[in-house]
Amino acid sequence: MSLSYNTEHPVLVTGATGYVAGWLIQRLLDEGFTVHAAMRNPDDARKRAHLDEMAEGAKGEIKYFHADLLDDGSFSEAMQSCEVVFHTASPFTMKYEDPQRDLIDPALNGTQNVLKSVNEIPTVKRVVLTSSIAAVRGGGDDQRNAPDGVLDESVWNTQSNLDDGPYAYSKTLAEREAWRMADGQDRWRLVVVNPGLVVGPGKAPTQTSASFDFLRQIGDGTFKEGTPPVQLPAVDVRDVAEAHFRAGFETEAEGRHLTFERPIWLGEIADMLEAEFGERFDWPKERPTSSDDPEFKADNSKLRERLGVEPRDVAPGIKEMFQKMIDVGDVVRQDS
Repeated sequence: MSLSYNTEHPVLVTGATGYVAGWLIQRLLDEGFTVHAAMRNPDDARKRAHLDEMAEGAKGEIKYFHADLLDDGSFSEAMQSCEVVFHTASPFTMKYEDPQRDLIDPALNGTQNVLKSVNEIPTVKRVVLTSSIAAVRGGGDDQRNAPDGVLDESVWNTQSNLDDGPYAYSKTLAEREAWRMADGQDRWRLVVVNPGLVVGPGKAPTQTSASFDFLRQIGDGTFKEGTPPVQLPAVDVRDVAEAHFRAGFETEAEGRHLTFERPIWLGEIADMLEAEFGERFDWPKERPTSSDDPEFKADNSKLRERLGVEPRDVAPGIKEMFQKMIDVGDVVRQDS
């Protein structure tokens, strides 16, 4: 493995206020990069306060740019002079009215818009795309049909659709489109990071992610009768950020990278949090650790061997995340 980069060239991070982006930007600043931070509302001092704080005294610096996933060409200004583009921006929400409008269009059109600009900006040599393990496994059939029943980078989600699993469908469509556009040229290389359930403390006071929603529901009584029988491959956000950094600058990095530490049941997370935080939350009564679907089995050796990322135990990060949620009032104790 060989990391190679020149900090004289700026790098672009789309979705700069996002969960993974925060830790990635910290890593880039620590290395001395000028980070072009693309966001919808760059003039919103509150939204970017944590980024401003990171930049204070850092080796690198941040420059803010307005960009919107649905505005054609809006990333071009931020991309000027950049050699590496980290496209982390993509919608995530468990609350949506219209999956096509709220999930599919921003994910797919956003990827197209960013990569159209990449094709027009001659300095860009590499694009790192934040995809998801949801683009690999949509359900039990994808697991069963994987080589020897074990997911690897060759497997694609064939089960999700607009009506069943629209978030996973949006990630699958966006990544497939990215590969289609990458294959149509030979100037820049696409490298993809496919994280599982991302856990750990965010850089911003509050974040939007599946893990925050799950932890909130485990602690606030939403899952009082029991956690859903859901098993997800978990990974610490700091390891996801490091995977992005190495995907951007590891000389031989290519293709997709399943990024997770281990699969974990929501019931296991409830056990972990109750043991750490005591009885002052409305913990789930039932905590199943099995379901009708085959258990999650996947190979993360490419992450470890090709990018050099050894994922840390997710348990401490889950506890850190929950504590931060308590601190900012995202989840409330029964006695408060």
